[in-house]
Amino acid sequence: MAKNLVIVESPAKARTLEKFLGKDFSVEACGGHIRDLPAKSLGVKIDKDFEPNYQIIKGKEKIVKELKSAANKAKVIYLAPDPDREGEAIAWHLKVLLGGNGKVKRIEFHEITKEAVTAAVKHPRELDLARVDAQQARRILDRLVGYKLSPLLWKKVRKGLSAGRVQSVAVRLICEREEEIGKFKKEEYWDILTDLANQAKTEFSAKLVSQGDSPLGVRPKEKGKVIGSEAEAKRIAQALEGAAFTVKEVRRKEQKRHPAPPFITSTLQQEAARKLGFSAKKTMTLAQKLYEGEEVKGHGRVGLITYMRTDSVRIAHEAEHEVRKYINDHFGKQFIPAEPIRYRKKKQAQDAHEAIRPTAVLRSPDKLKDDLKGDEFKLYELIWKRFVACQMEAAVFDQTAVDISAGEYLLRANGSVIKFEGFLKLYVESTDDNDTPEEKEGLLPPLQQGEKLRLVKVSPAQHFTEPPPRYTEASLVKELELRGIGRPSTYAPIISTVQERGYVTREGKALKPTEIGVTTNGLLVKHFPLIMDIKFTARMEDRLDEVAEGQLAWVEALKEFYGPFKEALAEADVKMEKVKTEIMTDEICPTCGSKLVIREGRFGRFIACSTYPKCKFTKNLPEEEARFAALQEKCDKCGKPMVVKRGRFGEFLACSGYPECKNIKPILKKLGVKCPKCGDGELAERRTKKGRIFYGCSNYPKCDFATWQRPVPGETPKAAEKKKTDA
Repeated sequence: MAKNLVIVESPAKARTLEKFLGKDFSVEACGGHIRDLPAKSLGVKIDKDFEPNYQIIKGKEKIVKELKSAANKAKVIYLAPDPDREGEAIAWHLKVLLGGNGKVKRIEFHEITKEAVTAAVKHPRELDLARVDAQQARRILDRLVGYKLSPLLWKKVRKGLSAGRVQSVAVRLICEREEEIGKFKKEEYWDILTDLANQAKTEFSAKLVSQGDSPLGVRPKEKGKVIGSEAEAKRIAQALEGAAFTVKEVRRKEQKRHPAPPFITSTLQQEAARKLGFSAKKTMTLAQKLYEGEEVKGHGRVGLITYMRTDSVRIAHEAEHEVRKYINDHFGKQFIPAEPIRYRKKKQAQDAHEAIRPTAVLRSPDKLKDDLKGDEFKLYELIWKRFVACQMEAAVFDQTAVDISAGEYLLRANGSVIKFEGFLKLYVESTDDNDTPEEKEGLLPPLQQGEKLRLVKVSPAQHFTEPPPRYTEASLVKELELRGIGRPSTYAPIISTVQERGYVTREGKALKPTEIGVTTNGLLVKHFPLIMDIKFTARMEDRLDEVAEGQLAWVEALKEFYGPFKEALAEADVKMEKVKTEIMTDEICPTCGSKLVIREGRFGRFIACSTYPKCKFTKNLPEEEARFAALQEKCDKCGKPMVVKRGRFGEFLACSGYPECKNIKPILKKLGVKCPKCGDGELAERRTKKGRIFYGCSNYPKCDFATWQRPVPGETPKAAEKKKTDA
């Protein structure tokens, strides 16, 4: 008897679905896209309404052959890629390749649970061709920009550069912020704090806020008079020391703080960056795993969260009921609002899927500690807590503000105490580094109007205005979303791409443009003002949304973009100045005798021969060599010094005799712990091919000792393992 065939994107998802659907179904994985535009040519016939030339992706031929064979034997073919535009396009490509129109159906589910999957199979639908058109338009749009603009940059700047429609706008934001920082001039200002005591001798703090009718002690460019010098601050402090302090007014009010909405893609990326230090790319990789399913004791493989590419804060009624019951059972009735909390969707939100939430709120993080790896567990816990908290009662504060007169001056003391924890019992939302911090408020002693107070101390404090901070991944995602640039599925690739291309580098959490990033951005802004215009880019996103909704033909959307782009491209080819990105030095190339130059590469600046590609001699800059001189590492193959190089995955040691000697070694982070196996080497941090950290002997391959447990100086790895087991 012929089986029904279900095709999903990933093998992990396929394994999960096989357990749900039973013996009448076979589940195969296509591994994502199986067709795309050709890798080495434009692949778009512009003069024929942008007709694309799709080809089977190199390396996918075997998968396509196997899927065709399975499809020929199948009774019904269910196409089940992810429930977004990208997934819809993958399903369409599968249908085109597999044929069998009459027996091909599209199914989608937003959580990988048995109930959701079986319901989807019972209610298949036809392919949504408007969604397919929107994805196709985006793909062709980005291909046109990349293939037309990149050669211009090679010609005018240097080989190897590339441009992207959305990524280049993201680089512009980062460059403009850097320009703001460079132009910033700090200004001095002072504020004055006092320590006061009431009649019961209880001390508290109050801040000077005004002199007569003029507000005081505020930052420059804000409303009110600024105390701009030490002399002025000391004069006011001296006046306060001789003043009588009296409580002028006491204001008390109850204030509520409401929970944040459940996660959408952008807020998940922001919060994971703030709380967990995850990059947007890492967050989405982990979220994909949680969505596709992990092995859970007693339940088999099960999807743990709903679909993670969404801009909707909507929650299914069943999930609302489940979480409200959980809150009642575990926190108490007082923590449940009278009605479920419904959050407003943003104006530009597509609202195609639910918010990101756990598929079963009863699967609390403590029940999954043994089933999930470290970072997966952390992300799941974050999603679970945010979801439960979003349906809890507001926190209630008793807030007190006390105005205190001191001659012609007025001071203010603020106090706040939690009256009811509400959602704060479970979860507190983080803020960006550049958000203005709230002044810390403590509990004030009982104070009455007219009460006399004693001055304990006056403390003038000097401050300087600070430039706007550089973007972090979290704040950049927030800015992109705010300006309507990109969509949920694009934030992580945008941020990864601008770093991989060498336009942006990370310093700690901050994103900083490289020299080549600033240069390229300047040229693109000057010669392609429309393409680099932030509002125009956001408008194109809206047009793609209109295509997805069936309100605009995809060819019309492309024509709207390509006309102005083509004109700007032709003009830039003539008018764009050629930029010199290398600096001539007085050094002579040891290989051919030509002058050496400093060049900007994908991984930073380096020294190279001026006759490249005829002579390919390169070496690190002197400061790079000096930075690692302490290593004094010699090549174990030829004896020449090892030098530091940069690759896609960071720094490593390479033989200075390259290309004659191609020996490379990782830079070991030694931990100060002797190897327990050989007693000679030292344990160091290493990574597997998949990036997972482990700890091995520095004498590898002579000694193959390795452990997952981080060694602690003074404690053997075996003892550390035993301690972990005993715990």
